[in-house]
Amino acid sequence: MSARGARTLVAAAVLGSVAAGAAACSDPSKPGAAGRSKDSAVVGVAYEPDTLSPLLGYGKDGNSKIFDGLLTRDADMRLRPALAAALPEVGDGGKTYTYRLRKGVKFSDGKPFTAQDVVFTYDTILDPKTNNPSKGELDAVRDVEAKGDHTVVFRLKYPYAAFAERTVLPIAPKHAAGNGDVNTGPFNTKPIGTGPYTLAGWSKGEKLSFKANPRYWGPKPKVRKLTMAIIMDDDIRATRLRAGDLDGAILPPNLAKAFKGEQGQKTLAAETADHRAVTLPTGNPVTGDKAVRRALDIGVDRKAMVDGLLEGAGHAAYGPVPTTSEWFAKGTERAHDPARAKRILTDGGWKPGAGGIRTKDGKRAAFTLWYPAGDKLRQQHALAFAADAKKLGVDAKVESGSWEVIEPRMKRDAVLAGGGSPADPDFDLHGMLHSSLAGEGFNNMASYDNPAVDAALEKGRQSGKKAERKKSYDTVQRELAKDPGYIFLTHIDHLYVIGDRWQNLTTQIEPHDHGYGTGPWWNAESWQPKQ
Repeated sequence: MSARGARTLVAAAVLGSVAAGAAACSDPSKPGAAGRSKDSAVVGVAYEPDTLSPLLGYGKDGNSKIFDGLLTRDADMRLRPALAAALPEVGDGGKTYTYRLRKGVKFSDGKPFTAQDVVFTYDTILDPKTNNPSKGELDAVRDVEAKGDHTVVFRLKYPYAAFAERTVLPIAPKHAAGNGDVNTGPFNTKPIGTGPYTLAGWSKGEKLSFKANPRYWGPKPKVRKLTMAIIMDDDIRATRLRAGDLDGAILPPNLAKAFKGEQGQKTLAAETADHRAVTLPTGNPVTGDKAVRRALDIGVDRKAMVDGLLEGAGHAAYGPVPTTSEWFAKGTERAHDPARAKRILTDGGWKPGAGGIRTKDGKRAAFTLWYPAGDKLRQQHALAFAADAKKLGVDAKVESGSWEVIEPRMKRDAVLAGGGSPADPDFDLHGMLHSSLAGEGFNNMASYDNPAVDAALEKGRQSGKKAERKKSYDTVQRELAKDPGYIFLTHIDHLYVIGDRWQNLTTQIEPHDHGYGTGPWWNAESWQPKQ
């Protein structure tokens, strides 16, 4: 699971309060979408952010609604200028990036945006005292310099080929975010940005409300009021959508299909880099055993999961890199082979025992597998994995809980995790697999430690040539096939059901995070009312 994705998961206090919060988004005197103004939209999302400050990680992958980055991505994931007036000028063999900034941009409080705000944002994130779990993503940055009000120069330690992709990171205003404690100050819940929307209100555990920013430098949004209703439970989200309290929502395949062909509703599918995987922590004597890891890796039936759990809306996963990506290492696919898996276990000293569960040196081949409560798709993956493991003589006991319950147990217990970014392979592979990040929150949750992988990750990150980077990331994927620290199961398509009163709805190739910056509302500021 990516650090951002997992850290932003917050369960609603109780299901009743979630349902009430979602229902409250509509006019109680007029049921459904008909009770909302023509310039408002309400969508149901599963997750709530811990903070709205980009200095602490909010919106780091773009589309944050409140903020802009130097660059942004279009529907085809191509980089485009945002606060920068043009794409960066790259020099010094790929170690300097110069951005010319857009002139006349103002923050939502009326203060001008300048190069000093860019320097402040990056310097603050890189400050060791700032609690940003993703600061390692900017490891390549040596220093940032403002040259006047409208030019910024980044100097890198090495020619990091993916650096421009990192500059979709939102820019915070120095005059507002620089006052008080960056980790606990008021900016975290009362943000000021240059984006198409401002925060109108935040009811924790229920909803975030946004309104169009009158000082926005781009085209004025037709959606003047945008509400994100926080509904973690999939079933409740579907119920609220059917009741008309929501204009749209993300749903798992089994719930989305119920809306197929329904008048006034349409379903959009987004291809993603979003994977589901089982962590195998090295601190557990069973999941840390290489024979158990290798057996489970070929003993799970990925195709059955894609066909059954996803109803074809996804692909088998053999690592963080999707099989559809140009970065995928062909030949690393693993066939479903339970007979061979059993032989690996037997050769590894795991002998059949009581109740069909194997033992080794008096230790049962058993461990606990957690998934976040309310996430039906992860529950289904966990149960399918456990059923396949049981056939091999391995007992994976499935449990659910909030992330507050799960996180303290991650170093010993397995987790049905998720993650994935389509931007660059470094974005996923480094945080998930580098040994320096072992057990660091939601980075490297399995405490995976493979020197060959570490070396390849460093080479891939620091090389400026795509062909060399491809070789490095091929090495990583081949090592994972030989020495799995996670059992990757599927890459899932994201399915959205949304009312047809808006047009120009599109999706991007999406990361794991599917809330505020993804889905058909990734560009809600560009929606047009249906004629």
